[in-house]
Amino acid sequence: MNTPPEPGAPLRSKPPLSDAAKASLARTHTLFRIFVLTVLGAFFVYQLDVSHLWLTALLAAAGLVLGVVLLIRWARLKESRLVLVGTISGLVVSVLMVLIILVSAVFFEPVRAYQDCSRQALTEQALSTCRVQLERSLPTQLR
Repeated sequence: MNTPPEPGAPLRSKPPLSDAAKASLARTHTLFRIFVLTVLGAFFVYQLDVSHLWLTALLAAAGLVLGVVLLIRWARLKESRLVLVGTISGLVVSVLMVLIILVSAVFFEPVRAYQDCSRQALTEQALSTCRVQLERSLPTQLR
């Protein structure tokens, strides 16, 4: 069990950061925030409308680049473990988004038709009909 420190004992704390270290940490956190916004932006733009696939691809590519930059900064500076975990998670999401973008680009018309149909579907039966139409429009090898 952890025992509380004695009243006269010195507390163990990290040494204060220099101005350069504070600036570096602030820059890393800013890059991380931008990275999170680009990854989430790619996801939400794709959810809104597949017609904006080019914007989704641009945001996903920017997310991948920022993720790699953050990993390099972390390896060099070892600043924050939370940034490392968040960056790796974001890179996984970005890679999945790139795969989704590639599949959507290959099957652009059926995906766009399904998205339009599902947007107008008001019931579960109408949504099921949209799924059946999507399955029929895909090649037989993918069914």
